[in-house]
Parts: sequence; C-alpha cells; structure tokens
Amino acid sequence: MKKYFSILCLLLAISFQPIIAQEGNAQLFEPIDVFQLEYASDIRISPDGSKIIYVRNFKDIMTDKSLANLWMINFDGTENRPVTTGNHRDYSPRWSPDGEKLLYMSSRDGKPQVYLRWLDTGAEAKLTNLTQSPSGLSWSPDGKWIAMTMNVPAKPKTFGKMPKKPSGAKWADAPKVIDKLNYRRDGGGFVKHQYRQIFVLSAEGGTPRQITTGDFNHGGTPQWRKDGKALYFSANRHEDGEYDPRNSEVYMATIIDGQITQLTSRQGPDSSPIISPDGKMIAYTGFDDKYQGYQMTRLYVMNADGSESREVKTNLDRQVAGIQWAGDSKGIFFRFDDKGETYLAHTDLNGKYERLTDNLGGLAMGRPYAGSSFSVSGNGKYAFTHGNWDHLADVGVGQKGGTKANRLTRLNDDLFSYKKLGNVEEIWYKSSYDQRDIQGWICYPPDFDPSKKYPLILEIHGGPFANYGDRFSAEVQLFAAAGNVVLYTNPRGSSSYGEEFGNLIHHNYPNQDYDDLMSGVDAIIEKGFIDEENLFVTGGSGGGVLTAWIVGKTDRFQAAVVAKPVINWYSFVLHADNVNFYYKYWFPGMPWDHTEHYMKRSPISLVGNVTTPTMLLTGEQDYRTPMSETEQFYAGLKLNKVETAMVRIQNASHGIASRPSNLIAKVTYILAWFDKYKKEKE
Repeated sequence: MKKYFSILCLLLAISFQPIIAQEGNAQLFEPIDVFQLEYASDIRISPDGSKIIYVRNFKDIMTDKSLANLWMINFDGTENRPVTTGNHRDYSPRWSPDGEKLLYMSSRDGKPQVYLRWLDTGAEAKLTNLTQSPSGLSWSPDGKWIAMTMNVPAKPKTFGKMPKKPSGAKWADAPKVIDKLNYRRDGGGFVKHQYRQIFVLSAEGGTPRQITTGDFNHGGTPQWRKDGKALYFSANRHEDGEYDPRNSEVYMATIIDGQITQLTSRQGPDSSPIISPDGKMIAYTGFDDKYQGYQMTRLYVMNADGSESREVKTNLDRQVAGIQWAGDSKGIFFRFDDKGETYLAHTDLNGKYERLTDNLGGLAMGRPYAGSSFSVSGNGKYAFTHGNWDHLADVGVGQKGGTKANRLTRLNDDLFSYKKLGNVEEIWYKSSYDQRDIQGWICYPPDFDPSKKYPLILEIHGGPFANYGDRFSAEVQLFAAAGNVVLYTNPRGSSSYGEEFGNLIHHNYPNQDYDDLMSGVDAIIEKGFIDEENLFVTGGSGGGVLTAWIVGKTDRFQAAVVAKPVINWYSFVLHADNVNFYYKYWFPGMPWDHTEHYMKRSPISLVGNVTTPTMLLTGEQDYRTPMSETEQFYAGLKLNKVETAMVRIQNASHGIASRPSNLIAKVTYILAWFDKYKKEKE
C-alpha cells in the first residue's frame, strides 16, 4: 500500500510542478489566450432570490466559435455548477413563475429551439421544432403559456415574368428585387422579406399560435397582462415607420383574437414596457424626439390601460436602461452610465433614487465599452454582471437595503492566476479647446517602470455616442503586453456625461473632439514616461473616423490604423445600413441639400494632407461602415503616395471581433503595422 502511495505522491508532484513554477514567473497575456476567456451574461435570479442562473460563455479554438452553457449558483456563492453542457449555445434562461422550471434556448440540434427543464429532476423537453429562430421568451403569470417573437415570411413583391426554361436547362439565378428603404443589415446581409411577429406557445409544447399580423416588426420581449389574457409590447406600426425609425409606441394585444390597442402616441420612441407585479401600472422608456444625435432615454409610468402617462423625474441627467419593477410595485430598478462607470439604481415613483452598486459590466470582450445585465427577485435581492478592468463579467449579487454587493464567481482566475495584466489608471485633463474636463484611462505595460520611455498608443472608441471605462479589454491588454502605454478617453460626444456634453458634436462631428484627444496625448506625455518619437493612433468605427481625421490634421504620429471607418459622409448615408436614420439625426438634411456641410466633416476632404503611414482594416461584409468607405481612403492615400495597406477581414461584418480569431488578427495586424514604423533608439 505504501508503494502505491509513494507513486501517487510522485505523480502529483510532477503534475503540479508547472503550476508552482508559474506563481513566481508570471507570463504575459498573449493573443492565443483570447480563446481561454470566459464571461457570464444574461444573469437571472430566481423568484425567491435564492439561486441565480447565468449563461457561461466560452470559445472553441477548433471551430473558432463563441459557445455557451447554463450554470447555476446559490445567492451565497455556494454550489456553482453546470445546468447544461456541450459544445453548442444554450442561452436566454427564464425562470418559471414558481421557480421550479427553466425555459431556455439552445442550438444543440442545429437551429435554435425552445427547451424546458425541470430543476428538481433534471428532466428536459424540447418544446419546438421551428424553421425560424424564436426570441423574447416570456412566461405567462400562471406558468401555462410562453410568449415569444419569431420572423414570419411575407409574400415578396415581384414583377417581370421570365419565359419558361427548357427542361434540364441551367439558367442564372432569378434577379433579386429590392423595394425596401433598409435593404441590408450589418451582420445579417440582405434583408429577407419577413416581419417579426408575436406568438404564444403552450408550456407543454406543440404549435406556436401567431398573435400579431401586418407588415411590421414586433421586437423585444412581450409582457403578459396580470390576467394572462393580453400582451404588452413595443413596435413601430405607423404607415411611414420605415421613414420615421424612432417613432415606436407601446401596444396591447389580446390573446383570444389578436386585437391591438395603442397605448402611447407621442413623436419619439416608447419602448421596453414592463408590467408591475400587481398588474396596475406599466413602466417604459423613451423620449420626445428632437432629432438630435444624442438624446436621453428617460423613465415613464402609466396605468395598465395607457392612461395618466408621466415621466418619473429623477433629476439624473443620464440614460435610463434595463428597467425592472420592485416586488412591491412601488419602485423601479434601472441601470445607468456615469463617467465611464455603470451603476444599478432604484427609484420610487416620485423620482427619489439611490445608487445600489457599481461595477456592472464585462460583456464587451474586445474593447472597454459599457455593457451589462441584471435581474431582481420579488424580495429585493439582485444579481448582475460584475466587471472591471481586470476581469470580464462574473456573477455579482446584493440586496436593496441589506446585503452589500458581492462578487460570487471568478471565471478567468485559472488564466489570470499566471498571466500578468497591465494596470489601468483613471486620468482627467483639460481640453485645449475650451478647458472642459475630459476623462480617460491609461493602461500600463506589465512591469511598468516610470523611469523608462514607452511607445504610446491612442485608442479611440466608436459610436460616437458611447463610452469607454475601467472595464476589461482584450485588445487594450494585448497592446500593453506588447510594451506600449495605451491611452483611451471619452472625448466630447461620449455618453455618460449628460445631454449637453453628448450633443457638443451634434452636426459637429468630427471637430473639437480632435482637440480633446490631442490634449489627452499631451497630458500623458507630461508624465515623463512616453517616447515622443513613437506615438501611434488607432480606433474603430467612430474611432476610425477620428483616426482618419487626426492623420489629416497632424503628422505627430509615427503610424496609424484606421479600422472600419466612415471616410465620406455623403456616400455613407446613402450606402450604409439604416439609410432612414443618419441623414435625419446626424446631419441637417439630405446630402444633396447640404453638400458643403457633409464634405467639411468628411476625412476624405483632408486626405491630401496625410503623410502618416496609415493602414486600413475593415470586414468585407461590413454594412455599417461599408468597405467602399475604406477603399476611398486607401485610393486617396495611394494616389498621394502615402505608405498604406488595406487589410480586408474576410467573412466579417462591423463586429470584427465577434469571432475570436478575427479579434486576434485585428490586434496582430495593428501591432505589426506600428512595429514596422517604430523608431528604434540609437
């Protein structure tokens, strides 16, 4: 027996040797490590607040796909265990009203279907076998029915009749006829002739029954009336809705006959209706449309019949999102961004609000954008995605008026226990344009030494109405691991600073945001550890616009990478998806009526000034900032004999980093371009 015990000890010693060695010899975060990253999302707390179901997202290095399973953990952090397993996507978990069953979606059979799981026995049933992908799952109050949305093909309009082809003949495919204003969607390609409708399905399975009809999209999650005889939802059912994209309303549809009643009527978006637990009131979000680039989504309540609508005025000059009723129907939970941080808050119906916790985030893996989810139980316990600069989303919990928020999971400790990250530090500085306070963050290289000089990468966020924060970013960390100091900021126009700050770029983008960014570079140079001969700049989408603008205004950067940019606003508003939106909200009118204004704000107007070596990087299937924008700038640079290259990410849309290998490719090519033009010290 001792002999076998000695052998076992030897084997254990050998197996643990690398781990012990790593404790004193931390390694740098590398591009291949992207495949090891995990994060929690769509966190759902049980009705009694005792357990949390969450989606655990992971990567498959062999298929280059993002996959997910469902996990469950107790509110006190014990018994963190899988509910589903396998290399597929399980998502959208929804507790039954009695907390005994779990509804969710899964792609395990190829196409997403609805599944039901009994939590006491682990028994499962596949409730659907659909050809279209359902979403927006919602239980009826009695737990007997499920509401959801699903695309329904519509009969396409055709004209032109082809002659009958001979038997066995192989002719070209039939012409594709397009008659819709928005005919392409980024990430989805050419829009199919179909509309999203609301269905109800028995919790015992069977055939879903369609409730809504018409050539309108009914998105979001339908909400059941207290008696289970009607559904509340938001949609744009106006006849001119295609030309007035933000003018959605809250509606009610009866289950028995599909009769629809419109409950709101103002010009502007009314969305995300949520019924109170007592069934008496509806909370929803929206605003009066002023056709500004940045408009604040606010909180409203009304009676269940649509009467007595009013704003819940919290005096909080921030966007309201993710609203959920408190169990007593006397208050509403919501989240908001403030100065690059996301908070969970609660307000009573008179607008008296309190912040409950911060650190909501961790859903944006590539760059440090806002993104989070939370849910609340009837007794005031809440669960949320807990994120910070050093970790992606974990499960966090707390209780209103009681338990302080607590982080329950550490999904990436297996990786970061021996991988060294760059520290992130907040910075505030004054803009040279008007002395406004601008917020940013510095990510230092691992083992940073302030006595040394480091290259600087200025990384610019997109949107432009978005915000960065002290959130984890694989791209920023990889830039830092390569020996660079990384600066990212929230210049004017960024969200989380109020309506006035956001609209400083209304009909004025890009412009003084350039000064905000250059002031940030100057502020970090003043700290004394930046090699001023090795300044680099990059950004994607709106950040690509600003990067292209920067190299047209200054030659202080050694090299630049312009990712998925807009280069010519005139062509952009006519060629990007959402043709019905940009000319109306970002510009004073149609491009042919305001040609000078469009061109004045287009980076293509400055291409003749560019001397900085500039690489362009865009997905070939990007319909948000189409490849033609990149091609225009590339051609201009080439004609002016500026050192340039065009990197086309194949089979990628605007969200290049949606596939792990594309995120790696993006970072790898950016760093290679910067290294090519880095000045070595003599």
